[in-house]
Amino acid sequence: MCGIVGYIGTEDAKEILLKGLEKLEYRGYDSAGIAVRNNEGVHVFKEKGRIEDLRQIVDKHVHATAGIGHTRWATHGIPSKENAHPHQSASGRFTLVHNGVIENYTLLQKEYLADVALKSDTDTEIIVQLVEKFANEGLNTAEAFRKTLTLLKGSYALALLDEQDPDTIYVAKNKSPLLVGVGDTFNVIASDAMAMLQVTDQFVELMDKEMVIVTAAKVTIQNLAGETIARDPYTAEIDASDIEKGTYPFYMLKEIDEQPLVTRKIIQAYQDINGELTIDSDITKAVSEADRLYIIACGTSYHSGLVGKQLLEHIAKVPVEVHVASEFVYNMPLLSKNPLFIFISQSGETADSRAVLVKVKELGYKTLTVTNVAGSTLSREADYTLLLHAGPEIAVASTKAYTAQIAVLAILADVTAKVNGIERNFDLVHELGIVANAMEVLCDSKEEFEKMASEYLSDTRNCFFIGRALDYYVCLEGALKLKEISYIQAEGFAGGELKHGTIALIEEGTPVVALATQNDVNWNIRGNAKEVLARGANVCTISMKGLETEEDRFVIPEVNELLTPLISVVPLQLLAYYAALHRGCDVDKPRNLAKSVTVE
Repeated sequence: MCGIVGYIGTEDAKEILLKGLEKLEYRGYDSAGIAVRNNEGVHVFKEKGRIEDLRQIVDKHVHATAGIGHTRWATHGIPSKENAHPHQSASGRFTLVHNGVIENYTLLQKEYLADVALKSDTDTEIIVQLVEKFANEGLNTAEAFRKTLTLLKGSYALALLDEQDPDTIYVAKNKSPLLVGVGDTFNVIASDAMAMLQVTDQFVELMDKEMVIVTAAKVTIQNLAGETIARDPYTAEIDASDIEKGTYPFYMLKEIDEQPLVTRKIIQAYQDINGELTIDSDITKAVSEADRLYIIACGTSYHSGLVGKQLLEHIAKVPVEVHVASEFVYNMPLLSKNPLFIFISQSGETADSRAVLVKVKELGYKTLTVTNVAGSTLSREADYTLLLHAGPEIAVASTKAYTAQIAVLAILADVTAKVNGIERNFDLVHELGIVANAMEVLCDSKEEFEKMASEYLSDTRNCFFIGRALDYYVCLEGALKLKEISYIQAEGFAGGELKHGTIALIEEGTPVVALATQNDVNWNIRGNAKEVLARGANVCTISMKGLETEEDRFVIPEVNELLTPLISVVPLQLLAYYAALHRGCDVDKPRNLAKSVTVE
């Protein structure tokens, strides 16, 4: 969830590290720090708060050509300067940053470090103190680091400085993402390639339980047995300009506006030279041969998976189950005889989903990852990958990745149906083109959605979203967006469930957003809206053209009914955005949240 950067070369490391951390801010954090090494020793600067706060305390007169940096999202210990990384060993010789969670840190402390006075409440400090203990017993740094790694249980991405060795950064990884970037006179490390695109686009993938010795001239990868592993770098295909906000006040608004472009980009990416939608035949074969698809995801990706279930079942006629990853890994249901597992993750680094992936791979089942990041852990470790082609998504609250996931799942359903000779009653390329145009209309209606946010959400403490069929799944996502960034307590409900308990929460003035885009249940959801209206709710109905009534607050353009989630979500994204904006919230970096959830 947090981020790591490192640099060793010929340039001053401080600014490179700080700029790298700024590129990782989107991942979520509550404190930050850097450590740089020069002839005078190791200099550590860390602070609770934002990177800009850290900048204020970094000594500009310290020149160093090697260093490591970190943004922390609290897991062990409160957000504080003491718990911020980097952490140092008792003597100050070793300095370390860490992403992940060490599950056995208390046992390690009792067994090896009972006589060491710890300075923080973190699991991370145990690691650096162990390295020093083993070094004091006569091991060299690489040996002490390796021995420590063999004792750790859990997830980690690590970078270690040794004050007695100014020319080396020691690196290791297990379950948490970490890359090594390669340059001509330098090398870097990063949790995410975006952090170091400022200096290189050449990166080496690291695998679990590998240790890397990084100098300015060389990158040496070893397994925990000390055996050297050769691996070529790859080119990170990320346009650095895509990461900038441009004239937008927040990344979230930029990414909402990019959804029409992303939809068109997805169409192009999955078309052949004849303009027909196409997907790797191995993938469609795996889908066709499966007796059941299991979609595994978290948060927004879980919501897109619920929509994907409807698309795959209605178009490709394949039975689908959708599961929350964090529950599935510890409470696996009875599986079908020949399943295919589909993992949906914007980052491709979601720890809960990866835990399921590892488990089902051990059972011998086929796996497919749908992700925005080529070369991510879930992509590398699954049998197959479908890319979203959405470009970097920086805001913590996902918008364009959600619609991209649905579009790609629709294409998977459509191509699978075609391969299996199942008749489709619409041209998906044409229909997605209509969706992209409708998205543009909605994105151009920002003033109206800002008025709606002011009218319904300006001073409320809670809000309900109701819908039926596909609209229900979109309501779940709309409620998540609102609670994520505005901190309004929001919930999405199936309209028919209101009278089974939830309607007791309706009070005078309670805002209720009702979606009405599905013809078969149009009058049902309108009946549910009248039920809450009769109890004092302030109802905002958003309908689709052709199903509207005079009472509706906003009417979205007409699209194919199966694809309505692609556009009905846009008003909900903008309502959440403006609600957060009017409340003075940090739209892109909401409290307590991280973009890439790399711990279970």
